Amino acid sequence: MNTESLTRMSDTESNWEGAEQVHDKRIVIPNKLITEADCINNKNDAWFITTKIPTDLRIQVQEITFNVHKNTLISKCGYIVRMELQSSISTQGYDLKLENFPGGSETFEMVLKYCYGFPVDLNSGNVAPLRCASEFLEMTEEYEDGNLISKTESFLTFAVLLSWKESLAVLKTCQRLSPWAENLQIVRRCCDSIARKLSRENIVGDTVSEDAWWLNDLTTLRIDYYTRIITAIRTKGIKPEIVGQSIEQYARKWLPGIEMETGLGEYTQDKSDMQASTSSCRKDELGIGYNKEHKSIIESLLSILPPQREAVSCKFLLQMLKMARVHSTSAALVSELEKRIGMVLEDANVIDILIPSCTSYDQGNLPNSQERTMHDIEVVQRLLEYYSLFEQQQQQHRIGNSNVCKLIDNYLAELASDPNLSITKFQTLANSLSENARHCHDGLYRAIDTYIKTHPLLFEHDWRKLCKIMNCEKLSLDACVHAAQNDRLPLRTIVQVLFSEQVKMRSAMKEKEKAPNSDNSDQDGNHLSMDREIKNLKAELESVKAQMAELQSDYSELQQEYEKLNKQKNVTGWGLGWKKIKNSFHTRVDGDEPAHRRSSQTSSRMSLRQRLSLT
Repeated sequence: MNTESLTRMSDTESNWEGAEQVHDKRIVIPNKLITEADCINNKNDAWFITTKIPTDLRIQVQEITFNVHKNTLISKCGYIVRMELQSSISTQGYDLKLENFPGGSETFEMVLKYCYGFPVDLNSGNVAPLRCASEFLEMTEEYEDGNLISKTESFLTFAVLLSWKESLAVLKTCQRLSPWAENLQIVRRCCDSIARKLSRENIVGDTVSEDAWWLNDLTTLRIDYYTRIITAIRTKGIKPEIVGQSIEQYARKWLPGIEMETGLGEYTQDKSDMQASTSSCRKDELGIGYNKEHKSIIESLLSILPPQREAVSCKFLLQMLKMARVHSTSAALVSELEKRIGMVLEDANVIDILIPSCTSYDQGNLPNSQERTMHDIEVVQRLLEYYSLFEQQQQQHRIGNSNVCKLIDNYLAELASDPNLSITKFQTLANSLSENARHCHDGLYRAIDTYIKTHPLLFEHDWRKLCKIMNCEKLSLDACVHAAQNDRLPLRTIVQVLFSEQVKMRSAMKEKEKAPNSDNSDQDGNHLSMDREIKNLKAELESVKAQMAELQSDYSELQQEYEKLNKQKNVTGWGLGWKKIKNSFHTRVDGDEPAHRRSSQTSSRMSLRQRLSLT
């Protein structure tokens, strides 16, 4: 054999090196001829590769059919090898359909480009889909050294996980790759990388600026990824105040309406208007976006709240409570949230605790009865109970927490304008604080006065029942002046107000009398002035005593006449007795008639105003 023939044989052998056999035509086709693709064409819902050899396999991914060479995929994909596909004529338009392929047709096209030798640039946007797709197709080292699994893993380890920005970007792409991204630990590794880098940041103080780069970055994540990162950074010693700040910012972005101050507005006296107002409230709340996604976000955020009292504000907790009630959040989480609010109730304001009754718990029922109130009072009662329990457990029980007392009194004043609020509910809430809790009863008096004004059909005994809640001795001078001239209050209450002021005056004079005399000549004038003031006060006190005696006598006579009138059965006797009462006290008292008929009482109380002016 000559040299020329040997050369031809050598060239022939090199051309056939690494060849695969195609069994349908029994022709051995070199891989080199298949993989050397000229171009890629997309036409309608079909994908074509242009090579010297015609394609022999059709693969459908989503709505796109890919016309490829089987041998090219077999050389790199174990999944295709296991399928043992043969070229055939399919009536369905494809030979293989890849269901639930990670990343979809776009990612599969990148895999095909890799298989045909086209350059594929890995980046944070495609590395996770390609890693999942290569796992799906079993592109391991068994079929090619440095196969796609190896390449994507190296890029994740040495390019992505070393960077906060890249880790965050990859994590966002994992949202549509479940469960592959979870099973391949891509999500866990990215979350751990972000948490580790955040814990290394030099965060000084208990709070950070709301514009901090990492706060804004975390709010772009899906809730399940966000909770993983927060859980991880809590274990790494990040301050609870900073964690709480991040949670608040995340809630403001993903929960529309979290900043809305629900519960405000004027009450209407008409029943139909009241029902319309309640119905509108319910529609507004449900319009916030009642869906499963919001419910999931609320429950997830509540589950990762730091337990420390100072971690989040009371205002935010109450806003979350309103949202949780609207979206029918887990009862256990709501109960824990209420306990948490009870710990910091003294930081709340009256707007925060105005929790509407119209929530999704109502199942769309409208207020058909007069007992339906605009605000949920039972929730506030539970918050008070949790507050008292927490104070006792911490052994910090203070007699009369002024903040909480003012909060409840202001809350009562807001509720008092509700025409559907029963006197029993009002009393129950007012008595939820201990007897010695309030140092001043001005707020309670304002609430009682508002309630009586809003409910003019109350009977006299209901008025007295309400006023028993109030301690006249704890009213300020301004409140006493107002109460003494208040025509809506029962006469007995006005007498108690005047008597309490008399006692205060007597105590004040005794203290002045006990004051030590001063030898300083500069204070002689003050001493003489004090003596004159004491004499004047004594004179006024004697006058008040006389007038009080007269008032008590008139009141006793009035009660006797009233008892006689109750025993009389004929109309004539009633008329005579009534005239007698009018002459004795120049007023009308009807303990069994509705209070709205007592508008003529104003002129009859002028004597009381004159007596009060002496004080």
